[in-house]
Amino acid sequence: MKKSQEEQLENQDIEIRLLIQAIYDKYGYDFRNYSQAHIKRRMLNRFHLSGMSSISQMIHESLINHKFVDQLLMDLSINVTEMFRDPSFYKAVREHVVPVLKTYPFIKIWHAGCSSGEEVYSMAILLKEEGLYNRTQIYATDFNPVIIKQAKEGIYPISRMKDFTLNYQRAGGKASFSDYYTANYESAKLLDSFKKNIVFATHNLVTDSVFAEVHMVVCRNVLIYFDRQLQDKVIGLFADSLTGGGVLCLGSKENLQFSGYYDNFDGLVTGERIYLKKYKV
Repeated sequence: MKKSQEEQLENQDIEIRLLIQAIYDKYGYDFRNYSQAHIKRRMLNRFHLSGMSSISQMIHESLINHKFVDQLLMDLSINVTEMFRDPSFYKAVREHVVPVLKTYPFIKIWHAGCSSGEEVYSMAILLKEEGLYNRTQIYATDFNPVIIKQAKEGIYPISRMKDFTLNYQRAGGKASFSDYYTANYESAKLLDSFKKNIVFATHNLVTDSVFAEVHMVVCRNVLIYFDRQLQDKVIGLFADSLTGGGVLCLGSKENLQFSGYYDNFDGLVTGERIYLKKYKV
């Protein structure tokens, strides 16, 4: 019985790898170097929800049904986010990064893996309060066009505003958070003024090249879903994108310690995983 269960699990792992390969071969979305635990968890969840008889049936369905593929992409998207997530990070940006950004006449920021946009708008609000938004261009990217469309709309459930407000206050907000959105019974819409300097676009960190030369890269809580090889590749992409003295912001569980690009950066706020790219000698 034990051997039978082991074979079943082994076959399941093989089927999941074949499903990921099929998505790549057919549609160009490459999840082959994502954390295998993350991939397996998401795919098994979709399998149980789908009512299909096997992972192999999911492979067949992915080849003929675009709607099913869209659902798989949503499953594999990293959409755990909120406004002013990890308030101490935004407080550190106010205190330590804003003085760096103020030295530039025009500021370009790349928010990679922006998901549904909450953290992008959080940065826009912070920059407005610090008097920098009008001279800032934010590029907000994600591989999933469906989630990018949601981000462009800037509409969120009204039920989340209480938590967002608390995060904003803890992050050192200087106004009333309710000034930044309009509300109805079910949803809250961020003011359109926060969209004027944000360009939302699809970009795949796994397969695409440098998006733009920027002064700041924000990519928080994305690299943890990649294996070590892919993490290093993406950090190299960020290093190539940043100007000398540019700022790299990672998530609380991410760091540069084991990266081949470790020597390209100095710590700015090490506890918040904020780094400065060194100038070339």
